[in-house]
Amino acid sequence: MKIRIIGGGPAGLFYAYLMKRDDPAHDVRVYERDPESATYGWGVVFSDVALAFVRDLAPELYQSMTREQEVFDEMAVVHQGRQVTLAHNTFHRMARIDLLKALHAHCRQVGVPIEFEHRLNDVAAFADADLIVAADGAHSAIRTRYAEHFQPTLDERPNLLAWYGTTRLFDPLSLIFRQNADGLAIAHTYRYSRTHSTFLVEVDPDTFRRAGLDRMSEAQSLTWCEQVFADDLQGHRLLSNKSNWFRYTIVKNRHWHWRNIVLIGDALRTGHPSVGSGTRLAMQDSIALFDAFKTCGNDVPAMLEEFVRIRQPGSDALQKAAIKSTEWYENLGPKMQLDPISFAYDYVTRSGRVDHADVQKRDPELAHAYEQLHPERVF
Repeated sequence: MKIRIIGGGPAGLFYAYLMKRDDPAHDVRVYERDPESATYGWGVVFSDVALAFVRDLAPELYQSMTREQEVFDEMAVVHQGRQVTLAHNTFHRMARIDLLKALHAHCRQVGVPIEFEHRLNDVAAFADADLIVAADGAHSAIRTRYAEHFQPTLDERPNLLAWYGTTRLFDPLSLIFRQNADGLAIAHTYRYSRTHSTFLVEVDPDTFRRAGLDRMSEAQSLTWCEQVFADDLQGHRLLSNKSNWFRYTIVKNRHWHWRNIVLIGDALRTGHPSVGSGTRLAMQDSIALFDAFKTCGNDVPAMLEEFVRIRQPGSDALQKAAIKSTEWYENLGPKMQLDPISFAYDYVTRSGRVDHADVQKRDPELAHAYEQLHPERVF
């Protein structure tokens, strides 16, 4: 097959690697708009389940991806100045650039050319391709160009986020809730290397306006965030890498493919940083598209239908949970009066996929503490 992949993120690179590794006769080429040295973003997070998919299908890539990873079994919620530890929440963290470098190396090893600084807004140049994979991110130019066929829904959420790094090492993945005169600010932070942590700051629109963040420069916004989280940063600075405020867009598409063009990764559907699902969803798309090829061979229409059939149920379920999580962060007002244990419990059960029995099994200490605080409840 002649396969052209637009977008050199985890989705596009992983799919390219799987196809070329499976059959060197495939003509697979990746086009990426950014330079190879681009280091946008800080760390990425995978759950045990997410990494198991990669380990089972491509153990050699798994080894490269996880060589410098950081693994911790706990997370923490900081509310009203008190830290509540949540047990048995295993997360694997790594630098995003390390993940991309591992994928670059394995693609080249099997003979996949990657053309960097090559921006494509349509597929006119690929008239002779058997399959065109649009893996060009949440703001996909290909999806936009052919929107009448894919019929996307773009739901821009109200909260604003800024993606920073810091040399303060947060070993448990931590969610920190801080209130001041301007309102509420939330930090999603975790160590992803021996030297750095990701530090994603989230604020609601009212806090954004009251603080004057809508009128601040990038440097001024960074300073405001440092002041809000001074107790947590413990003298460390926040680090910026094009860390401008943005609103997260939840992407859905009525149609996943058109003709011989298929969407994968964030171009197809986004999760949300609050559930750390974006990279997982992207790489699972790559696996499903590869599995569809193994089932249907070179019959592209059948392969694309099979891709939807095997991938859509799990994709929709995870996105639904991500949306519930997003809404939880957007409606925190009444919850801020909860004691730290009840607040942490509410966080754990926010997606609707975890009930009290699940909490008892995963974190008996949290379940017991919550039961003691709420003897009136019947569990």
